[in-house]
Amino acid sequence: MIRDLLHNKKRLSLPKGTGILFAMMFLMAPVHIVAQDTPRVTSKIDSTHIRIGEQVQFEISVEADTTTLVVFPEGQTFAPLEMVRASDIDTFRNKDRMNLIRTYALTQFDSGHYTLPRQKIIVNNKELYTDSLQVLVNDIAVDTTTQKMYDIKPLAEVSRNYSDWVRYLIWGIVFLAVAGALIYWFFLRKKPLTQEEKEALLPPFDRALLGLKQLEESRYLIQSQYKEYYSELTNIVRAYLEEEVHISAMESTTEELVAKLEMMQQAGKLNLEKDTITNFKSVLQKADLVKFARSRPDTHGAEEDRKVIENVVVRTKEAIPEPTEEELLQREEYIAEMARKKRKKKRITTIIIAAAVLVVALGGAVTYYGFTKVKDTVFGHPTRELLHGEWVNSEYGYPAIVLETPQVLKRTAIELPESLKQVISTNQTFTYGGLLGDFHISASVTTFREGVEFNMEDAIQGSVKTMEQQGAKNIIVKQDEFTTPSGKKGIKVHGSMDITLPGTEKSEKGEYIILNFNEKGAFQQVIIIHRQDDRYAKDIENRIVNSIDFKNQ
Repeated sequence: MIRDLLHNKKRLSLPKGTGILFAMMFLMAPVHIVAQDTPRVTSKIDSTHIRIGEQVQFEISVEADTTTLVVFPEGQTFAPLEMVRASDIDTFRNKDRMNLIRTYALTQFDSGHYTLPRQKIIVNNKELYTDSLQVLVNDIAVDTTTQKMYDIKPLAEVSRNYSDWVRYLIWGIVFLAVAGALIYWFFLRKKPLTQEEKEALLPPFDRALLGLKQLEESRYLIQSQYKEYYSELTNIVRAYLEEEVHISAMESTTEELVAKLEMMQQAGKLNLEKDTITNFKSVLQKADLVKFARSRPDTHGAEEDRKVIENVVVRTKEAIPEPTEEELLQREEYIAEMARKKRKKKRITTIIIAAAVLVVALGGAVTYYGFTKVKDTVFGHPTRELLHGEWVNSEYGYPAIVLETPQVLKRTAIELPESLKQVISTNQTFTYGGLLGDFHISASVTTFREGVEFNMEDAIQGSVKTMEQQGAKNIIVKQDEFTTPSGKKGIKVHGSMDITLPGTEKSEKGEYIILNFNEKGAFQQVIIIHRQDDRYAKDIENRIVNSIDFKNQ
């Protein structure tokens, strides 16, 4: 079928150069667009063929009366040609009419035939258009007789781009820093102590004296609040005895508390004078009368009772025997054990909070992005890294085929059998990955010796047989016509197959696509093979396929 198309193309072709001659004859004449109304628009171009990088001057002229509002084209409206600059609008007056002229410098950096599209000019809110023009951009001739020829340079290793990982790392550091700051601020930092907390940290003796001092400065006696006064007074001394002497003073009655102190005195554990205990008992009994019998003592007597309690606290402090070395050691061990438990509790709290923050963050990410995407991001996935890595757009072989791939394809030496060496002039093959790997890409350009008749169907069958030789089985073949985004036509062969894993009898389902082209007298072929259940492979395949183009030579 392809040979018939090529044969018909030859029969319908014009003599060489005829099409260009007609185009030049047509384009060299100025193009006139005459509106039905008074305004008139004309355009012209100074040349219809240039070399790469040269500029053509495209001029638009509008003839109208002096009251007409004219808007010329702005910006890059000349694609595929590129506007380099636009001149200021020149105005020439001729009686009651005027000519407005604007010139645009246009260029193109790739050879080929290009169409300068129609340009819109607005005259008094009415749209007028120029005609489209054809421009030929020629290659720059190279004198191969004086220019030395050099071998193709070997492939250069390109350092892997880690921009995506750097971004993830920065966001991770920011997240951990914020989480760490919150944990430190609310749980780990040493917060300023309140007055109550500072007092609670004082030794029992100092705390008791401070409480008595504050009671002396209070307004209880001024306001005749004797019950509150004596309650505070007895609570201070009872709390002190409970902490310092280690007796249950807070829950004991007056008689029970005095009895306990007398027992400790007789046992030699508290060297407290008998008068001190008697005075202490007297104050406690008076306090009971005030609190429970609504007795009203005089203010002077209440102040004297506070002094008695202060003397009891001081005498009790002096009466406590000095601790033995064993008691001091036990106390130090107790303090060290309490500090160790406190540190352990703080570590456990920190770990629990960090784990909770991590779980919440992962839960939010899974809810928003899905479990699979989060798992692949955290633990990695080979083809995901290919898809989101830095892609490379490059030319392969001669005549060149242009591809965008996630990795640079490396030149692969193919040993041709003697039978093919007689018909093939050159074969240039570039690959990434293998048939049994995660993802395989192959691009090849083959030219044939003069007089050899190329059959694309045979070449396609040969590619399928090569896959079978490399371990593919049960290959399903589908064939369709294919057109690249740039308009190049070819044949697409695609389907599924079973890939046998080496050294085992297991196999995995795979998919393949083979794109075949016959451009510029050569056979170009792109092969893509990947596993069927790979969730990222289709996106990679589509991006590669949509990037295929052929370099204008």
